[in-house]
Amino acid sequence: METRARNLGFPRMGQRRELKFALEDFWAGKRSEQELLHAGAELRAAHWKLQREAGIAVPPSNDFSFYDHVLDTAVMLGAIPRRYGCASGPVPLSTYFAMARGRSDAPAMEMTKWFDTNYHYVVPEFEAEMQFALRSRKPVDDFFEAKTLGIPTRPVLLGPVSFVLLGKISEAGQTQRQVLEAILPLYTEILSQLRAAGAEWVQIDEPCLVLDLDAQAQALYRAAYAYLHAQSALPKWMLTTYFGGLNENAKLALELDAAGLHLDLVRAPEQLPAVLAALPNNTVLSLGVIDGRNIWRADLAAAHAMIAQAVQALGKDRVEVAPSCSLLHSPHDLNQETKLDAELRGWLAFGKQKLEEVAWLAGAVEDASRIAVAMQASQSSLQTRAASARIHSIAVQQRQQAMDATMLARKNPYPVRRKKQSAVLGLPEFPTTTIGSFPQTAEVRSQRAAHRAGKIDTASYEKFLHEEMERAIRVQEEMGLDVLVHGEFERNDMVEYFGEQLAGFAFTQNGWVQSYGSRCVKPPVIYGDVARLQPMTVRWSQAAQALTQQPVKGMLTGPVTILQWSFVRNDQPRSVTCQQIALAIRDEVSDLEAAGIRIIQIDEPALREGLPLRRADWPEYLQWSVDAFRLAASGVQDATQIHTHMCYAEFNDIIDAIIRMDADVISMECSRSRMELLDAFERTQYPNAIGPGVYDIHSPRVPSVAEMEDLLQKALRVLKPEQIWVNPDCGLKTRGWPEVRQALASLVAAARQMRTRIEAAVD
Repeated sequence: METRARNLGFPRMGQRRELKFALEDFWAGKRSEQELLHAGAELRAAHWKLQREAGIAVPPSNDFSFYDHVLDTAVMLGAIPRRYGCASGPVPLSTYFAMARGRSDAPAMEMTKWFDTNYHYVVPEFEAEMQFALRSRKPVDDFFEAKTLGIPTRPVLLGPVSFVLLGKISEAGQTQRQVLEAILPLYTEILSQLRAAGAEWVQIDEPCLVLDLDAQAQALYRAAYAYLHAQSALPKWMLTTYFGGLNENAKLALELDAAGLHLDLVRAPEQLPAVLAALPNNTVLSLGVIDGRNIWRADLAAAHAMIAQAVQALGKDRVEVAPSCSLLHSPHDLNQETKLDAELRGWLAFGKQKLEEVAWLAGAVEDASRIAVAMQASQSSLQTRAASARIHSIAVQQRQQAMDATMLARKNPYPVRRKKQSAVLGLPEFPTTTIGSFPQTAEVRSQRAAHRAGKIDTASYEKFLHEEMERAIRVQEEMGLDVLVHGEFERNDMVEYFGEQLAGFAFTQNGWVQSYGSRCVKPPVIYGDVARLQPMTVRWSQAAQALTQQPVKGMLTGPVTILQWSFVRNDQPRSVTCQQIALAIRDEVSDLEAAGIRIIQIDEPALREGLPLRRADWPEYLQWSVDAFRLAASGVQDATQIHTHMCYAEFNDIIDAIIRMDADVISMECSRSRMELLDAFERTQYPNAIGPGVYDIHSPRVPSVAEMEDLLQKALRVLKPEQIWVNPDCGLKTRGWPEVRQALASLVAAARQMRTRIEAAVD
């Protein structure tokens, strides 16, 4: 049997983001449900065929989703909160999207980051007495769909234990063990249906096996797989782990006695020898040797050495070659990049090219001559990249070496700064603001595209941007907001905009990856040392401030977020690259202050996302990441107020690091969790100011004044009135102007009512 080339999942959006546009047309009423389903079927067929052509004989199925694979699993198992009113029978698309996006009578489910990626998943909710039932046959339907096309596939399921561990017990009376026991018969049923349909193997993803697992979680794993092993007529399963090493969980994973085990050997190559030594006889080992999360060409020689080690120990028939994880986190196809220079392009590999690397490596086990040319090209790419003069900057490196500890701290502690800032800004209690961006309308996008294409000149384009900015300022004044923003109409993306103005960055035309739902991002490529070339935001902030007497925030993306949301060079520690970015942002902060901007927001929504999956690795990361923020923020005077923003993350784990950031004001996502995220701030008696989001901007639903006021009342149980700011969860870029006006009017009204309540209580 030839060593097999496998894939764990393929990007969903399509070569030209066809799924994004189909979804948004459907939500806007421009496409019917049937048209949306047809668009999905076309993409699945195209992706299966592409993978076959790239050398993956049996591609995955059920890796496609109209929104999120965790949400798909929740719907399949009937984990549908009662507020959506869908207690039995097939789940309509309207309910599916309501769970993800909310509707007028039912808020959306929470979202959070998928491990340490920038992908957001919908968090399953487990209510008391939830009636689990098999409500969808999507895995079987997708398998049959591919089979009809003549393409054998390996279906993908999110494993039962990871599904439970990634979910949330939303009501008393339900436990993780009860949920697991309720859903295991449903897994048995869907697996039996897949076997009957002809699936010999199923990929069962259990990524939680790379986390620190307590005794209860380990017991869930043992119970779940003992149950599945006791069933008959099930397919073999490839127990799939990724994003880290099994470490002490290797023994547990092997006890689960799967027919196959997948390892991420990009993140954790050191785990291979121990697993090879302990692997049960006849167990197939899948080697994740191609990086599914970054865009650099692989070192095929190093990957081949690991494969050869496994083949020598197990034999060719027990080894599969694969990417480290699903290619969901990779762009689609490098062949679409026609504007990258040849040197840089030669260093990269996107989704399709990664599959070709997998196929080359699998083929080399059978015949080394089949990969000789590819191996030579790989080594040449690595050598030219290492020797390229464009990567290293002596000036940047010398500046890093000259740094000292004084650059990491503000001049005085927060209580001193607060008094000076209050005197300068004169804000009321419960000051209102937004997070930064305002709607990027079709007109804004079309004007940007026209300018990029040379159809309108820079003067005309900037005149348009200034008019949009003034409109946003007037809307905010009309709404009664206390601290304004300029709207960010000149920005394409909160990371890309800065990367375009920094040395060491490159940009793709079509390097899109899914962030959540239809939301796609196009991460910059950090290939070399980073430095600021010139002021990046100062003129826009000055122009906005000149339009109003109220304070306008300067808006910056923080160094950790720029790092996390880019494809980062892998030839030096990430901490070194992050420090370079922090120095560039520090220069911008200083220039904004010199230009008269008294409030500067440095967004760090990705700080928690970058936290290593193992607690043993947290201290090192939190040290350099928080230091990077402090380096960027600490060069200003006491009277200049520094804000930061975080969203969709659990803060309990990193509250000490957040305190050490020492931002004057932190705003965060809190509305979907109903202010639960503030619990950590109460336990630590967080001293600085907080803006807990009261408006979920990822949903088209506009909450009422009463709902926002209720959330603020919850915040008051944890925080003092003088600590609380009032703001949305995140930027308003993806929303429309009518709903934004309505939501902000409610937000301001809620803040004013809170001021009245506080004043009355004092009197």
